[in-house]
Amino acid sequence: MGVLSLERHGAVLCMGLDRAAKRNAFNLELWTELSSALGTLERDAALRCGLLHAHGDHFTGGIELPQWLPYFRAGHTPPLPDDGLDPLCLDPARTRSKPLIMAVQGYCYTIGIELMLAADIRVAAESTRFAQIEVKRGIYPIGGATVRFAQEVGWGNAMRWLLTGDTFDAAEALRIGLVQQAVPTGGQFDAALAIAATVSEQAPLAVKATLAAVRVTRKAAETGAIARLLPDMLPLLDTDDAREGLAAFLERRPGRFTGR
Repeated sequence: MGVLSLERHGAVLCMGLDRAAKRNAFNLELWTELSSALGTLERDAALRCGLLHAHGDHFTGGIELPQWLPYFRAGHTPPLPDDGLDPLCLDPARTRSKPLIMAVQGYCYTIGIELMLAADIRVAAESTRFAQIEVKRGIYPIGGATVRFAQEVGWGNAMRWLLTGDTFDAAEALRIGLVQQAVPTGGQFDAALAIAATVSEQAPLAVKATLAAVRVTRKAAETGAIARLLPDMLPLLDTDDAREGLAAFLERRPGRFTGR
């Protein structure tokens, strides 16, 4: 049984994170299945728009760090399947050309925010709680938050959350522009699907051309920064603070950092 549901609503491909018992934490299987689903969206001419959502009370609690750490230490993210695209849109050769809408609820931590920053339009339930907590683990975000958060919401708004790891709510996400709509909890999927359906009704070549044109400036600004993400992470992984951060994560306690 997979960990990602797929459902077609007209020309919209709905992709649902389906590890609700684990708060939809991203293990390697979920990463791989999402990549393959995005590949399906890209190749199928009958599909014009994607919708990424989650089953259960939470969008995602983040990555399952112990599974991902060996790849980080090797200087790369987990491999993508041959038929897949990069869910974080960091690899320009494996980035989708079709629009992606997102609906989030409950916990939307770390990779959840970075998936949002790689998406095009975001809807949040009023219950959503966001956090980019890598600094609490002795590391830093390598999925695009350091590149895109400030672009999306402004320097001060991004630093407020990137440098503290604090949690913020849907009202704050709406205020700073991280989400475009906040709706009563339970209504996020329908609200996002309505947007996706409207997008899918437009001229598909014009939609793709619009996305491509808007991304030109972003790509120019991102190229150098994206290339530095993993190389700049490697020295952090060898610090006492990173080891303490992992221990704190596994023991579900705050980290006690020394700056070494």
